[in-house]
Amino acid sequence: MTAVLVDPQGVRETPLQRIDRTGRRPVWEEEPTRIGQGLKGLSLVAICLLVLGPLWVVLVTSLSDKKTITEAGGLVVWPGTITFEAYEALLSGGAVTRAALVSVGITVVGTLFSMAVSVLCAYGLSRPGSFAHRPLLMLLMVTMFFGAGLIPTYLLVTGIGLQDSYWSMILPSALSVFNILVLRAFFTGTAPELIESARIDGAGEWRILFTIVMPLSRAVVAVISLFYAVGYWSQWFNAMLYIQDSDKYPLQMILRQLVLQHQVPPGAMGQAVSSGALSSLSVQMAVMILALVPVAVMSPFVQKHFQKGMLIGAVKG
Repeated sequence: MTAVLVDPQGVRETPLQRIDRTGRRPVWEEEPTRIGQGLKGLSLVAICLLVLGPLWVVLVTSLSDKKTITEAGGLVVWPGTITFEAYEALLSGGAVTRAALVSVGITVVGTLFSMAVSVLCAYGLSRPGSFAHRPLLMLLMVTMFFGAGLIPTYLLVTGIGLQDSYWSMILPSALSVFNILVLRAFFTGTAPELIESARIDGAGEWRILFTIVMPLSRAVVAVISLFYAVGYWSQWFNAMLYIQDSDKYPLQMILRQLVLQHQVPPGAMGQAVSSGALSSLSVQMAVMILALVPVAVMSPFVQKHFQKGMLIGAVKG
């Protein structure tokens, strides 16, 4: 897309037209010098090291045996003896495996539920002339600035009988007004001639939504689905508030117990750690890696949609 500039006389012109007129390039379009390129390269390397360094330490520590961790005095930077004992202990059944399955179930069900409600709400708000769409939009936006607070939310969830239920980890965070506004902005950008043409051909609102609007909005739907999925996968706070049965804990709750409270789940893994056959630190790092894998696998498939899905939707919103 070509940028358009406005000179002091109010004449709109492209950067190339301005170069022809003034003979000079804008500062931000000048060709970088070697020093500038070198500084950019060093900055990118430093940022990569800051991001990948801690991840490398966590991965190496999770693959190290107890002797290597003891000699390193804790976190291992350079791998010694590689072993998969921590992962075998985690995946051999027990609390961690059950918690991983709970997290997968909550993520899948929660994401589908949130996307269904968000898409329907955003489509209704994007159609001009729909019933009370402006008051409903204002009502939703008010909730972005004025929340009910923790105690009223807790009393509401427990009052409707969701205590110790999987739904208590889904319903309180099922809707994000920000995501609805981004979806609405994208739906509003759908060509009205296309929708009117479909309506003249006899298509109803459901058919217009699922056969015209949704296929044209794949980018924003993919990005918002990733946002919801990451939110559900990383969720532990609602579990800490509403879940009493440890068999229903999600993976992040087990990770919190291992890292912050130094509690090892009962079972074969707990016995191995208690007997000294397995390092508790390697188990903690292995759980962190397991928690990162789904997000790391999903992100590359959705990343190509980020610019179109978020930037365009945010600008139009």
